Amino acid sequence: MQLYIMRHGEAQNFIEQGSRDDSQRALTVQGEIEAKMMANWLQKMQVSPKQVFVSPYVRAQQTCELATTGMQTMITTVEFITPSGDAKQVHDFIDGWCSEQLAASTEQTPVENNQSLLIISHMPLVSYLVAELTQSENAPIFATAGIAHIDYDTEKMQGTLQRLVSPIELC
Repeated sequence: MQLYIMRHGEAQNFIEQGSRDDSQRALTVQGEIEAKMMANWLQKMQVSPKQVFVSPYVRAQQTCELATTGMQTMITTVEFITPSGDAKQVHDFIDGWCSEQLAASTEQTPVENNQSLLIISHMPLVSYLVAELTQSENAPIFATAGIAHIDYDTEKMQGTLQRLVSPIELC
């Protein structure tokens, strides 16, 4: 299974937004450009996730819309993948989803290695989630709209970080 963990694009600050409600912060023009750049990268890498799980926060929803344009994928909003989300809970959720995919398989074979899942969320959760999924003590720092690619072993329930890509690297 190939996991892609994405941070949302650059978001408005509270002054620009005119409110202190973090969940309502929208993408800036720069954030939209970043999300589109990463959508192009996903397309170039031929990543077509079977499922996308996205935070309910506005900036993550907007990033998802831009990043998945043209993809044939299921998109589900998950209430607990927010900035203060629990990486262990999300790891358990991913393992549950993978188990459901295996059970739904008519051939009862392991989940295909080329099958992929995209999660769009926030710092610090995305960093802690990569550390949790790879059993690493080092949590990577994500640039806005950055994507971590993890080769995930569904039997061992852990993965290996393959790369961390950011929009600035694509310029």
